[in-house]
Amino acid sequence: MKNDINKWVNSKSCSLNSIDFADKCRQKLSDTGVLLLPQFLLPEALNQIRKEAQARAHLAYFTKKTHNIYLSEHDTSLPETHIFNRQVKSSKGCITTDQIQSESGLHVIYNNSVFKKFIAHIVQENAIYPYADPLSGINIHYAREGEELGWHFDNSSFAITLLLQTPKEGGVFKYVSDLRDTNSEEMNYDGVEAVLNDKAPVKTLHIEEGTLVLFRGLNSLHRVTPTIGNRTRILVVLAYNNTAGISLSESARMTFFGRLS
Repeated sequence: MKNDINKWVNSKSCSLNSIDFADKCRQKLSDTGVLLLPQFLLPEALNQIRKEAQARAHLAYFTKKTHNIYLSEHDTSLPETHIFNRQVKSSKGCITTDQIQSESGLHVIYNNSVFKKFIAHIVQENAIYPYADPLSGINIHYAREGEELGWHFDNSSFAITLLLQTPKEGGVFKYVSDLRDTNSEEMNYDGVEAVLNDKAPVKTLHIEEGTLVLFRGLNSLHRVTPTIGNRTRILVVLAYNNTAGISLSESARMTFFGRLS
């Protein structure tokens, strides 16, 4: 029974087996680039998973760094003042797949074939596959007071997150949809610079605890504002690939987790 996904996922608000529901979710993500599934977790499941995350917070590997919004290396062919080379700050803690209790509902959800089929349908992939390395599939992120996620574009076509705990204040997800077009290599530096200089409108996502979020961040600039107060923001990231047997690169694992295995 502990491996039964129905013990964890609220089937009344999120019917994983319903093609009609999956189709509506797919259309919403396609139209807006973001899909919120409130009350994805059952209340008792949310409480249990949150307590597990709180109990493991001391294992987190914390990083504080600066980076450009493209999450790429400095481009010496461009001026230091160019928006490509503009540095922003990110800081958070993270625990990895192997640090999460084996009986946790997060493992049940992540590895469940019905859930993976549901997500694959929404993101328009034939199938999705867990990371092959023992660290990268399920990550729990901790943002303590003052910690934040700076403006950036994702390197992947979609991201799946599950919010476990909101802070007292701050920790707000902000974004600008379709600010660049990677298919045509249109980087829209002027538009990006306007956002970073607070001269362009941005959207805000109001996310409740227990909400599953799918977000297409490849072309949509986004950030999470600093946590305010002594209540840590806790977020789960569920990461997949569209090809089996893929591991996160060793350099990325060292950067994000401080170890390879």
